Amino acid sequence: MGIKFSLTVVIALVLAAFLGVQAAGMTYLFGVIIPYLAVFIFLLGVVYRVITWARSPVPFRIPTTAGQQKSLPWVKQNKLDNPSSTAGVVGRMLLEVLLFRSLFRNTKFELHQGPKVVYQWEKWLWLAGLLFHWCFFVILLRHLRFFTEPVPFFVLMTDRLDGMLQLGLPGVYLTDAIFILAVTYLFIRRVIIPQVRYISLPADYFPLFVLLGIGITGILMRYFLKVDVVRVKELAMSLVTLQPKVPDGIGVLFFIHLFLFSTLFAYFPFSKLMHLGGVFLSPTRNLPNDSRMKRHVNPWNYPVKVHTYEEYEDHFREKMIEAGLPVEKE
Repeated sequence: MGIKFSLTVVIALVLAAFLGVQAAGMTYLFGVIIPYLAVFIFLLGVVYRVITWARSPVPFRIPTTAGQQKSLPWVKQNKLDNPSSTAGVVGRMLLEVLLFRSLFRNTKFELHQGPKVVYQWEKWLWLAGLLFHWCFFVILLRHLRFFTEPVPFFVLMTDRLDGMLQLGLPGVYLTDAIFILAVTYLFIRRVIIPQVRYISLPADYFPLFVLLGIGITGILMRYFLKVDVVRVKELAMSLVTLQPKVPDGIGVLFFIHLFLFSTLFAYFPFSKLMHLGGVFLSPTRNLPNDSRMKRHVNPWNYPVKVHTYEEYEDHFREKMIEAGLPVEKE
């Protein structure tokens, strides 16, 4: 049900852009108004989510641990998986954000006859996720050439390195192929594994279909159904300089591509994709585990009337003596 619904929504988005531009000629709507609206929703949504997370109380140290905590001098501490200092937290966060360290530790277990629990090596999800995220980042970095003039040197360098596989004109970008393969793997895995399919919702399938649509339309524009790159950059520069103008002659495929990306951009802050920002505000990742070195008191604790042992003994002394229990005061 989730697959059909998500796929239907994405197809409807493609048809809306196609009919809106091809039949109704609403190039200004899909080329200017919708991208501006998507950026506004994205910024507003990100600010709202970050403020909401920042206001959530975290009075205690609750980091996820996966190694030995700092304790006695002769016990070796795992400084990355169980950090007790700011430097260790920074190192852990870098490994998490750049290399998906926690996902790399993922293993799969199955219950066989016996009964017998079998653990298996499971690194394909980590590899596909890592390739997808890095390729998406490189593709976004390459697209900066449409929004800058002159184009920064690091964008040109990224473009040359990504297009080093020269198989004709235009050159083939490695990230384009890897991106499509990685997203396809993530989709197939979610469909064929019964446990994953059971917990999957439309919110899990929809971003995958949108990403596939963005990737496929981008590849079609570059290698098969060409668009006027000069006019595309003219549109992009007009949007950046807040002097919007839609040149004539840009194909409808470009507007479909832009509309899908705008949809993803506006949807981003309100979806699971927001883990991009949430990982930095997660107390399970950004706090050191120093509970043995410092006492952390909840600042939101309200005053509570305590009952000391002395008061308890004064209250029950006679009954404690009758029961044969030791007392401090006779």
